[in-house]
Amino acid sequence: MNETASMSFEKIVCEDAGEMAERVAARLRDLTRAPGDQTVFIALSGGSTPRRLYELLAGPPWRDEIDWKRIEVFFGDERPVPPHHPDSNYGMAERALLSKVPVKAHRMRAEHGEAEAYEKLLGERIAARAGGVPVLDLILLGMGPDGHTASLFPDTAALRERERLVVMNEVPKLVTRRMTITFPLIQAARRVWLLVAGADKRETVRQCLEALDEPVLAKLCPAALARPTEGELVWWLDRAAAGALG
Repeated sequence: MNETASMSFEKIVCEDAGEMAERVAARLRDLTRAPGDQTVFIALSGGSTPRRLYELLAGPPWRDEIDWKRIEVFFGDERPVPPHHPDSNYGMAERALLSKVPVKAHRMRAEHGEAEAYEKLLGERIAARAGGVPVLDLILLGMGPDGHTASLFPDTAALRERERLVVMNEVPKLVTRRMTITFPLIQAARRVWLLVAGADKRETVRQCLEALDEPVLAKLCPAALARPTEGELVWWLDRAAAGALG
């Protein structure tokens, strides 16, 4: 990828998802231990790869090494279900991590379609702005085999959103609608980390990384558009997902 003066790009290949979780945890620790006492605003992702990270963070030694009281948690997307439902991203994160550490978290009420309320909450809680958009310190994302990230699926209306920061996105192929952050919020972030594991995503990873330099191709792979205008973009891959790229 051609790096610009305002954005750094890093591709980190790990042996497996376990090593990935350890290395991401270490970098997250460093983020919360940076000088100062400013709140660190983080958006979490759903999915099996992030869940492994959350489970790791909830136990020793990471539970005691991360400054949880300095973190405030949001979410990148949510299914239209209550938090106790097995499909809930919040519910997964709560069971794996949030209930085990002293951290403030804000769930998305996707079952009620409250996208505007969540966008307002982001604006109220986060003072830093980039072009009027709240600046998250870190957005954690996953990627599906079809190249979707958060709930920004190929050929859905949310990909074209340029004003709203959080929307309810109709996903016809899944016969559902989901709440999701949009590219304007992702582009304003200081850090965007994509965590991708599994051989079933190898071809999509290749296509998305190629599309980082090709705007026309990127439209077919939403994950390729998930990048900050300024700051840090990291693609974390296990060796199975990286394939020959590793």
